[in-house]
Amino acid sequence: MLLTSCFTGVEGTKKITQKDVDKVVKELTDEEVKANSLAVPVDSFANWQAGKRFYVSDDNAKLIFANSDSYNADTLHLKGRELTYSGYYLGSVLDNRATVNVKFTDGVNTYVYVTDKTVQEIRPDYTIPFLIDMDVVEYINRQLCGKDCYVKTSIWYGEDERMIAGRKYVKVHIDDVKPGNKVFPIKVLFTDVETSRKAMLWMTLGGTVLKNRSFDALFSFGDVRKRYPNITDEVWRCIVEGKTQPGMTKDEVRLSLGTPEHVNQRPTYSGVKEYWYYTDGRYFYFEDGILVK
Repeated sequence: MLLTSCFTGVEGTKKITQKDVDKVVKELTDEEVKANSLAVPVDSFANWQAGKRFYVSDDNAKLIFANSDSYNADTLHLKGRELTYSGYYLGSVLDNRATVNVKFTDGVNTYVYVTDKTVQEIRPDYTIPFLIDMDVVEYINRQLCGKDCYVKTSIWYGEDERMIAGRKYVKVHIDDVKPGNKVFPIKVLFTDVETSRKAMLWMTLGGTVLKNRSFDALFSFGDVRKRYPNITDEVWRCIVEGKTQPGMTKDEVRLSLGTPEHVNQRPTYSGVKEYWYYTDGRYFYFEDGILVK
């Protein structure tokens, strides 16, 4: 007796891991990454000098300072103001460790931040919550202000800091770099060269888990379009606007929308069917690497 079986493709379905997803992402070469990096020097705590300036990014900064008879912490509003570093002194805790207490001033009051760390325990890249190092802001401003770059995200913000729909991979002129907020310490203001539209982006620095908001993730010094000469102008316009259309390749969809949250592949007799799922609920169906719907 001849035995036959029906293969639907479901039996062969497998869940693709993040490692597998990364394989569909066309990364920059090591040389390109190095050329597009913005290296920010670390000002080690040991080298801080009196007068060093810090921007207060949030009113919750009042919670990190020790109580004082000089001010009422409940009514203290420091957001948007600058504090200057005025040195430190060694305190002690129950285990008799000589811990560092850092002093700041706004010209009227002195604010003390208790680190609970010894001098030896403070890392060179030590940061204090809600305070943004103005030396870092000014360094980045010198590196970027007045230059043309290509923006790599369509998640823009208006001058009022509200989210707006932007364009990807277009040339922008960097107008200014300012201190940001408690999550994103850098604010980059720019002008869309083609449309003269003004916008801004929040940016992180190195050492953060928010890699998608680092300089490398947001900007390119080179024209990204030149890396993809085989993409038609029609499809590229979709990518710039963050849109998709049937017939696009997986790489083109990734350029337009970013890396999917996860991918499912289903081998069939007619070819490989692939589904890309995004965090906002959208999913995309490919056949043999081409977007169907």
